[in-house]
Amino acid sequence: RLVMLAIAFPVLALAAEAIGAENVRVLMMPSRYSSDHSVNDAVEQAKRMGVKYDIVTIEEGFKAFESMLAPIFGDLPLNVAEENIQARIRGTLLMGVSNKFGNLLLNTTNKSEAAVGYGTLYGDMNGSMSILGDVYKTQVYELAKLINKDKEIIPVNVLTKAPSAELRPDQKDTDSLPDYDVLDDILFRYIERQDDEQAIAAAGYSPEVVRKVVRLVNMNEYKRFQFAPVLRVSSKAFGFGRKMPLVFRF
Repeated sequence: RLVMLAIAFPVLALAAEAIGAENVRVLMMPSRYSSDHSVNDAVEQAKRMGVKYDIVTIEEGFKAFESMLAPIFGDLPLNVAEENIQARIRGTLLMGVSNKFGNLLLNTTNKSEAAVGYGTLYGDMNGSMSILGDVYKTQVYELAKLINKDKEIIPVNVLTKAPSAELRPDQKDTDSLPDYDVLDDILFRYIERQDDEQAIAAAGYSPEVVRKVVRLVNMNEYKRFQFAPVLRVSSKAFGFGRKMPLVFRF
């Protein structure tokens, strides 16, 4: 069976290395907010690796949802609702292709995103297996550099541009999250080391930032209950390695 995934550069490289590029299929799903370089970088890596790919824009589907919801949403400003609709259109397309051709869908969410709920249930959190779910975002960059050690497989632009979900104009991950080097260290101290907020703040972090990150981790446990199985590479992978009660009062 082919493995089919949305384009996520390290996951694509790992999948091709594990089972062969001929057994990997990629679906690229640009929206009105996708930058040209994001699509071009994805196509470039797929070509370099000899991986089959298809490009299916989600614009037509997104417009249909906007039209259907217009009587309910009215003139309310765009917010996370429209962002999540885009992610769920992509999730539906991925599962459709997976079902039609018998492919296994690989999830591309990393541990940082899973920890703070920076992902959409039934959208980009779909998948039969999470390859990077126990790998923090900063580690994903290190992994990408390792993959490129002998030759450039992942386009260098991917490693230098600001991370973005590209679900609204000029969106950056840092609009709603701390820089990943700060975020990941706080997450490591809270998840792996099980430090409390006071101990983490004592390491030199703003108490307000620590409180926000800890709150995000705690309040998004319900998403992780519905997440794909995670390949464990640390002492505290989400899933069997770390589960908290859904109704626990934090």
